[in-house]
Amino acid sequence: MEILFCLSIALFAGLLLSRLAKLCQLPAVTAYLIAGILIGPFVLGQFGIKGLGFISLDDAESYSLISDVALGFIAFSIGNEFRLKDLKQFGKQATIIGILQAVITTIVVDGALIALHFIIPDKFPLEAAIILGAVASATAPAATLMVVKQYKAKGPVTQTLLPVVALDDAVGLVLFAVSFGIAKAMHAGAVSIVSILVEPLLEVILSVLLGAAMGFLFTFVERFFHSRSKRLAISVAFVFLTVAISMIPSFYIGTVHIAFSSLLSCMMLGTIFCNICDFSAELMDRLDRWTAPIYVLFFVLSGAELDLSVFTEYIFVIIGIVYIVFRCLGKYFGARISADISKAEPNVRKYLGITLFPQAGVALGMAMKAMQIGGEIGTTVSNIILFSVLIYEIVGPFLTKMALVKAGEIDEKQKVSNRIKHHDKTLPTTKI
Repeated sequence: MEILFCLSIALFAGLLLSRLAKLCQLPAVTAYLIAGILIGPFVLGQFGIKGLGFISLDDAESYSLISDVALGFIAFSIGNEFRLKDLKQFGKQATIIGILQAVITTIVVDGALIALHFIIPDKFPLEAAIILGAVASATAPAATLMVVKQYKAKGPVTQTLLPVVALDDAVGLVLFAVSFGIAKAMHAGAVSIVSILVEPLLEVILSVLLGAAMGFLFTFVERFFHSRSKRLAISVAFVFLTVAISMIPSFYIGTVHIAFSSLLSCMMLGTIFCNICDFSAELMDRLDRWTAPIYVLFFVLSGAELDLSVFTEYIFVIIGIVYIVFRCLGKYFGARISADISKAEPNVRKYLGITLFPQAGVALGMAMKAMQIGGEIGTTVSNIILFSVLIYEIVGPFLTKMALVKAGEIDEKQKVSNRIKHHDKTLPTTKI
């Protein structure tokens, strides 16, 4: 009973604040995150009333299964943007931008944080600086996709953005694994080529292969179902199954660590499906409607899980500000430089970098993995990412919307609710 009550409160809070956000011309994602903070352990949760809000961070994190499922559907939706007909036009540009801007961001943030380490070596470990540089490359696909869908953004920036976000996270996983391997080697005093080079590449390859296999199986199985409702059900089942398999606890084969990324697997599932199935666009439209409440819950729970206590440690605030500033510089100029190299359109060069600012789920996952080192290094990385995610998640969606408006890919004047449209159609007309 308590679980259902908490979930209903989370939905109500998110939806009510989205109405206020609309009056302030803010994206719904921002409203959902603020709603999560309000019903989280640092505001309503302080009253200690179970059901009124989440009374602790552990209480909020106990609903992590919803977040895992939501990220699976988000990744599946992004995978549907990799249609071959579109990739012929934007694929080369997206690949160059997706890889290059991630690498540039890591270099910029690494440079700034390593310099900061030499200024305050006692309070900021060098290993933490190296790890944070790699984490900076990751972008939040969830917030970006929600803004694009809410405002029905269309144009060159949007068409380039979604594949770039997908590639960005794949490159980010490799960069993080390499940097994490280096940091572990520095901490332990022993270098392992397997952990630095082999394992990250193996994780990406295995995740892509898993997603591809599930995509072909999905396309084969759906042929036996003809009604829309059953095809929708089988779509949901395959996303669930892919997330479940990719979440199998990591294991070792000899000395090699084997793991999967649910984001990459679900992206590949969507990519294979959209390029083989003739009616994938129609099915995706129906799936988007079905998953809308899950997305609301995901962002509200993400807001509730944000640890506001990081603001009490001034050193984390200082390092966090440096991290945020230089990550934004890296994303903006990295996207601009790579867009120039790929000869992208002027609007892509100007505005794409801003849309890559949001950061959340993938970065938090990396921070959790960094905790394996333990001690000051793990704590520092975790707190800096928590601080930055709090800022990015509230400000990032608004900046993404602003960039797409400036690029002319969002027309807010045409965003009229279906209820108003229906009302207008039913009004009697008077002839004069």
